[in-house]
Amino acid sequence: MKRMKIALTVAGCVAMLTGCTKLNESLNGSVSEAEFYASQDIPSLLKGCYTAFRGPYEDQTGVWCLQDMSSDDAIGPTRGGDWDDNGVWRVLHQQTWLPDNARIQDNFSNLLQIVFRTTDIQKFDISDSVRAQALFLRAYATFSTLDLYGKVPFRQVGTDPLLDPEILDADAATAQILTDLNAAVPNLGEGPAYMANKWAAKALMAKLYLNKGTFKDRTNPTFDAADMAQVISLCDEIIASGKFALESDYFKAFTPTNSQTSKELIFSLENTNAEAGNVRFHWFCGTHYNQNPSGWNGFATLASFYDKFETADQRRGVAYGDFTTNTGMRVGFLQGQQYGKGGVALKDRSGNPLIFTASVDNIVTGSVVETAGIRVVKYVPDMKADWSGSQDNANNDYVMLRYADVLLMKAEALLRTGNAADALIIVNQIRAIRGATAFTSLNLDNLLDERGRELYWESWRRNDLIRFGHFLDAVGTTRPSKSDNKYLLFPIPANALAANPALGQNPGY
Repeated sequence: MKRMKIALTVAGCVAMLTGCTKLNESLNGSVSEAEFYASQDIPSLLKGCYTAFRGPYEDQTGVWCLQDMSSDDAIGPTRGGDWDDNGVWRVLHQQTWLPDNARIQDNFSNLLQIVFRTTDIQKFDISDSVRAQALFLRAYATFSTLDLYGKVPFRQVGTDPLLDPEILDADAATAQILTDLNAAVPNLGEGPAYMANKWAAKALMAKLYLNKGTFKDRTNPTFDAADMAQVISLCDEIIASGKFALESDYFKAFTPTNSQTSKELIFSLENTNAEAGNVRFHWFCGTHYNQNPSGWNGFATLASFYDKFETADQRRGVAYGDFTTNTGMRVGFLQGQQYGKGGVALKDRSGNPLIFTASVDNIVTGSVVETAGIRVVKYVPDMKADWSGSQDNANNDYVMLRYADVLLMKAEALLRTGNAADALIIVNQIRAIRGATAFTSLNLDNLLDERGRELYWESWRRNDLIRFGHFLDAVGTTRPSKSDNKYLLFPIPANALAANPALGQNPGY
């Protein structure tokens, strides 16, 4: 029997994906390869694969800031001495980032860490169900890496870790994602939403086909009729399952019990009060110090984005039951005078009325005052009567894929293949349940706006804007001119290039 020293790779070394040639640590003595791989705690390894998603996807420094802060629905204004952070948020919104940007570097490493973990677990003696979950999770992280960086360092199971990984370009990465998802589907369950499931795999597959031509050429995206037919077919399978439905209460999908009570969730990241990621940032980042729940008084949305919503559209913001009764705060977009429990008008730190104003024009100079900017509270904090703002571990499950997106993907594929009439019916179904007036016609511009209204701050805005050809557009005074084409991709970090020169830098950097 072959005896060998086994490297402790399960904890992960993302450099092994980008070109590291030194294993972390070796066990003292020797065991057989078969004995080692048969003796591992598979449930713990699988849990580690899920947990690895929390930082890159739930934190404000993760995929969200690359997808939304770089777009037109989020901004991180410098407020005098607050929130400058060496300009890291500013350059993301203004599309002037450099390869040494910490957010860009960290997300590349963290996403590849997921790819590594979900590949590594497949070397063990695992069930078909565990393998299928790992394949789905790997496909999701691979999709994000391809979307953001345009290429993916990748190792097949059993590849010699001392060799550099292969570099998947857009075509190869697309093929790998499809291979993983097709292999996973037969052994994935029906749910719950916080577990990899076959409906999530089909939704991700639809999203891949929808973006396939964009990933291949972001400056001139194409939409092959066969790919659009795949989108429609996959979305129809999800619709026909009968497991999902639009909620009349838009924010139900973002409450602390969302995975248990909302029919919109297809895939989510589980959080509990005892163990959670940083989903709380979705209200902490913008709420003022004097509000309850209190926050960091930082991020906001732009007036031009807020103005896309009709007044009666519940997605724009509503009073929300016990939460508003117990705190005075609304959910959605917060604009104008803010109130506490019992309708008490709140004040800022200087004793002036706490009025969130629309303008964040002075992002460059850092002269934005503490009350500037329309704030966003999309995830609903726990609605307890004694809520004190002290729950750092929020138990809202983080939404990754949901039903409204499936409907909008089908509508887009129909529109792009000449069937505007059926696409319009779908979009008006969504608008009606959200309280918005019906469209009389549908085109790419108002469909893009509808995706923005429905999916704001859900880490899809950049992806959508690129696909529709508007990511580089000027955004008022905060980004006054069209950006260079190089910003359609994020740069490959220098440490990854040094570890594996085969990666190559993206054009323009």
